[in-house]
Amino acid sequence: MMRTLAVVVLVAQLGVAQPNIVLFYADDLGWRDLACMGSKFYDTPHIDRLAAEGMLFTDAYANAPNCAPSRACLMSGQYTPRHGVFTVGAPNRGRAALRRLIAVENKTVLDQRFVTMAESLKGAGYRTATMGKWHLGDDPTTQGFDLNVGGFKAGHPKSYFSPYKNPKLQDGAQGEYLTDRLTDAALSFIREKDDRPFFLYLTHYAVHTPLQAKQDDMARFADRQPDRGQKNKKYAGMVYALDRSMGRVLEALKAAGKAEDTLVVFFSDNGGHMGATSCKPLRGAKGTLYEGGIRVPMIVRWPGKVKAGSRSATPVIGVDLYPTFLSAAGAKRPEGYTLDGEDITPVFKGQVSLADRPLFWHFPAYLQGRFEKDMFRTRPGAVVRRGKWKLIEFFEDKRLELYDLSQDRGEKANVAATHPDVTRELHALMATWRLETGAPVPTKANPKFDPDAKPMRRGGE
Repeated sequence: MMRTLAVVVLVAQLGVAQPNIVLFYADDLGWRDLACMGSKFYDTPHIDRLAAEGMLFTDAYANAPNCAPSRACLMSGQYTPRHGVFTVGAPNRGRAALRRLIAVENKTVLDQRFVTMAESLKGAGYRTATMGKWHLGDDPTTQGFDLNVGGFKAGHPKSYFSPYKNPKLQDGAQGEYLTDRLTDAALSFIREKDDRPFFLYLTHYAVHTPLQAKQDDMARFADRQPDRGQKNKKYAGMVYALDRSMGRVLEALKAAGKAEDTLVVFFSDNGGHMGATSCKPLRGAKGTLYEGGIRVPMIVRWPGKVKAGSRSATPVIGVDLYPTFLSAAGAKRPEGYTLDGEDITPVFKGQVSLADRPLFWHFPAYLQGRFEKDMFRTRPGAVVRRGKWKLIEFFEDKRLELYDLSQDRGEKANVAATHPDVTRELHALMATWRLETGAPVPTKANPKFDPDAKPMRRGGE
């Protein structure tokens, strides 16, 4: 309590007006799953409105190609090697006979030693709440949140309709819809009579499987024509419900007189699920290290700080949000604690591009699920992007793939052989980063591997 009061006094002395912060975090929403991102199949009028009133980032990235590691990075402000949450569940998913290496050990809970963004904001005088998916342990109130509605260790709901069978969420009326229910809780939090600024982490389970939508929401798309692989009407209904949530949050902020002093960020934890949507023209989907697995939509609205209707091609990543929120709040970084991201508030103002700083991904695990001709969505590997260049290394065979994203957003042409200097430079950069972060690379051969094993017909979920 004394620490919190001291920080609040310091902020007041500095004359910093602390904005409310709303982090609206979608689950498995693909890069092209919004109308403002180019979809002609999904309806997202309220999220489009947010983009029209703020800045849309075309080159925003999740911290990982699937849920738990991306969220662990977001909350801790650190890349995966520092906290050890590399994937969801077991790191050796998929048929053993097809895995050449023994995957690196994986953690499924974010250790209490990490200082979360919620803890830092709470220490700066914020009241904090999380509504929806947590996926980093049983209880987010042990890691900086005053209020938790529906968040525990599970990565997806048993049902989007009540009864939810969620130990952290009381069932509503029969047939109540989860996305609407979490939004109700968020609006109650926004409307609370409290002079302190707030941090709201509205972390919807939508649009993760199971694919379940309200009949009225699905009916909107009964006659909708497919668009470049986007055709699932049930998924479209889920996206529409997510958008409705955004609209209700924006209206609640306006009604409470808080719209002008609230920083709103819309983001997704990884790319879209290939069984539900299409990320084209990007290659890949959730679970892959190609752009479809890690590039996601991001929108920032902050009246008076972000120019309405602006766009940025600056590459940004989820770990950037922690230092950015601290900067917006006028709060100090945790002493002696590493934050891997950059404060991107100067990007909001068009002052800095950060175009040449490197971004990293490290995924020393296997994910089953057929992708292209492989039986895995991804095999153990790592990525670095700097400027227009993106290098992928696959650990099984040390294969390197280099892509010029300025000319080849769909990653169709591996130009590692024709740009050896760039390949060597980025690979060396990746190696240095691994040493700095203690990133483990799997090297032990899997004794169950069988080079003559025949692939399964289906690769799993």
